[in-house]
Amino acid sequence: MHVGSKGWYVEQLKSKGIRRLEGRKIERYKKYVLANLLEEKEE
Repeated sequence: MHVGSKGWYVEQLKSKGIRRLEGRKIERYKKYVLANLLEEKEE
């Protein structure tokens, strides 16, 4: 898996215990949404 790919973001978020956002699985969201969520959680 390449760093910065959608799968990478999903993996990083799951390792932080985030599996759902607004009742939907994170796999259903576009990459830029996942990138913003990860950045928000790392602060």
